[in-house]
Amino acid sequence: MLLLNVFIIDTHTHIYLPEFDADRETMIERAISRNVRTMLMPNIDLTSIDSMLAVASCWPGNCYPMLGLHPCSVPDEPEPVLEQIGTLFDKGSWVAVGETGIDLYWDKSRIQQQRESFRRHIYWSLHYRLPLVIHARESFHEIFALLREQSYSGLTGVFHCFSGDQTTAEECLSFEGFMLGIGGVLTYKKAGLQELLKKVPISRIVLETDAPYLSPVPQRGKRNEPAYLVYVLDELSKVYGLSPEEIALQTTSNARKLFTLIS
Repeated sequence: MLLLNVFIIDTHTHIYLPEFDADRETMIERAISRNVRTMLMPNIDLTSIDSMLAVASCWPGNCYPMLGLHPCSVPDEPEPVLEQIGTLFDKGSWVAVGETGIDLYWDKSRIQQQRESFRRHIYWSLHYRLPLVIHARESFHEIFALLREQSYSGLTGVFHCFSGDQTTAEECLSFEGFMLGIGGVLTYKKAGLQELLKKVPISRIVLETDAPYLSPVPQRGKRNEPAYLVYVLDELSKVYGLSPEEIALQTTSNARKLFTLIS
């Protein structure tokens, strides 16, 4: 499916990871050929920054970096790492703060450290006026509490890879500056997102892949990549009763509104 004259934005893709080392140029060209012209790259930890910036440097105008510490990478003593990351905000051009958040699926033992890290990311988002990219896994209650604990007036962002229930979606959207990031999970029938999204305004949706993870049907089980957003578009068109072109126009407009540094 080729969308003529409609640009698509992948708001969350890890295309700087080693999974793409063998064919990164071809993969990015394939995305651009399918009109996925803009790819936003969330950071993971201190070790991933150089490779992410290298991709951004090779594809200026197409690939944009974020800065943050993934919750699964928060160490037992997070302060030294957070201090190092914090010093980098004034030394580069970042499109967002993230990815950050709380993940209690893999490890509940460092919840206090993850909370500390998330609070710091909220501060950076407000201070630098950048959107906050939130990773939430079995942790929406904790994340909502921390967002309300802070003065979130003016805070914007996206709940990355949203897969919660209707009540959770409504609570996410109660934060007026936030969007839901929708990707390949939408195409998984058992996820139940199709019915849920019928009650979510299309004006609050942005597209993402989370590549190389969470490939959509019919590519499930393979490495994900930005070009596969066309499958998510196709599924969203069924949900909203709009053409893929209309979905692309609206979600691209949403992403440009949220991530104000991109063209």
